Parts: sequence; C-alpha cells; structure tokens
Amino acid sequence: MTGFGRGEASTDGITVTTEIKALNSRYCDINLRIPPLLQDRELDLKEIIQNKIERGKINVSARVDTKATGEPDITFDSDLIQGYYKLLRQMKDTAGIEEPVNLSHLLNFNNIFISKEQDEETIEKAWDLLMDATEQAIKNLNKMRRQEGLQLENDLRDRVQHIDDVLEKIKELAKKRVPEARDKLLERIHNLVDDESFDEERLELEVAVLADKLDITEEIVRLQSHIKFFLEALEQDKSVGRRLNFLSQEMNREINTIGSKANSSEISHHVVAAKESLEKIREQVQNIE
Repeated sequence: MTGFGRGEASTDGITVTTEIKALNSRYCDINLRIPPLLQDRELDLKEIIQNKIERGKINVSARVDTKATGEPDITFDSDLIQGYYKLLRQMKDTAGIEEPVNLSHLLNFNNIFISKEQDEETIEKAWDLLMDATEQAIKNLNKMRRQEGLQLENDLRDRVQHIDDVLEKIKELAKKRVPEARDKLLERIHNLVDDESFDEERLELEVAVLADKLDITEEIVRLQSHIKFFLEALEQDKSVGRRLNFLSQEMNREINTIGSKANSSEISHHVVAAKESLEKIREQVQNIE
C-alpha cells in the first residue's frame, strides 16, 4: 500500500529528520539515503524498518542537522597550511617582496579546509535520534496506510460477497445438472443400441461415472471454505497479505475446476462473473501487507 510518513527528533543542537515513502509492491524493497556519518549503521536501520514493514517499495531519506551546536562542519589541514606558508615565504624572498605573508594569502588555497570528522559521541547521539525519527515516520506512514487499507477491505468484502452470491446460483443449477445429464444420456443410448445387446447394468455404471465427473459439490464446498477463511483474515490486525494471496489462488483453482466440470453454459456464465471479481481481488491483495 502507498503512504508517506515523517518524523523528527532533536537534542543538544542536533536534529534528525526522517521521511518514508511507500509504493505498492508484493515484496519488501527498502532504499536508504542517509548522511555519511551514519553510513555504517545502514544495515541496522534497514533491519528496524523490515521489522515494522513487510511489503512495499520503501524509500527512506534521513537528514542530520548539527548547525545548532555552533560548531562548523569543517576544519583545516595543519600540515598543508604550513607547507603553503613555507612556499609563500620562499616565493616572497625570491621575488624580493618585503610584504609579510598573512592569513588572506593562505585563504586563496581552497584545499586547506577539509570536512570535519564527527566524534563518537556525536555519532551515537545522531544514531539515537535517527531511530526515534524513523519510528515516528513509520508510525505516521502506517496510519496513512491503514486508512487506505480500510477502503481496500470494503472493496474486497464486496467482491468476495459477489463471488458467494454467484456460487449460490451455481449450486442451484448444479442440483439439476446431474439428473438432467443422466436422463439425456439414457435417452440417447436407448435410441442408439439394440435391445438384444443392451446391458442395463453396464449403462448404469457408465452413467454413474459420468455423474461423478459432472458433480461439483466438492469444489463448491472448498470454495465456500476459502471464502470463509478470506473474510476471517480481513478481521485480523496482523499482516495478512500473503495469506489473502494464497487464499485467492485457491479460490481461483476451485472456480476453474467448477467451470471445466460443470459442462453447462449457464454455469459457465456465472463462472466468468466470479472470475472477474476474483481477478480484481488478486490484484488488490498484492498491495496488502
């Protein structure tokens, strides 16, 4: 399911902001963008997210702001400055320039400044804040996803109810289907065979085998069972996406078998209607966590 969540945490002048965007996906695919000072904790952060989110294409973006600490993010290279200072003095003496070397001369060299490495204490504070901000973002993300989930639930219930209604019509048609097929077959055979060679017992056996092939009672019972379990799963608070996906596959199997065994245009018409609803269900359950 789709959604967006944002979280923020701060302490001692350090602020961490986490934003999470989720798109539909049948698997859990997490993409992280975090500051360099926390790159070593990337796997830990991914594990935290995987424990909270089981499905979706998850894009996570985190920012760490230390400006409020009053400490600059850069420092200078002492050895490089001394080297440039010595070089400038040599150049001055060679050129016979009386003016002394000053700070403004050194500032012309951009590479004397380097990024400041954060100390362990700062990194630990930033990591703790990142975990807090991420927890908030996940909470807000799941809140939005639950709202979408309620709409999906209502849609799934309507479609499953439609399949159940169609199944009731198929059951009524199936009750008449086997006796009708038996009578038609007997009539056709009586018209084709000779009275002397006609074997009544053999015929009854063949009709019984045919009736068994046409009987879809077992498939109807199993389909009703899958529908019951599907609706029960929708009531659960835990993640049920994979269970719903499995049940929809089993429902599809039974509906296909009913269509192939029934050998009836009326039943086939209802089977097509049920499969249309089921196809929509199978598309939706791919997005449910």
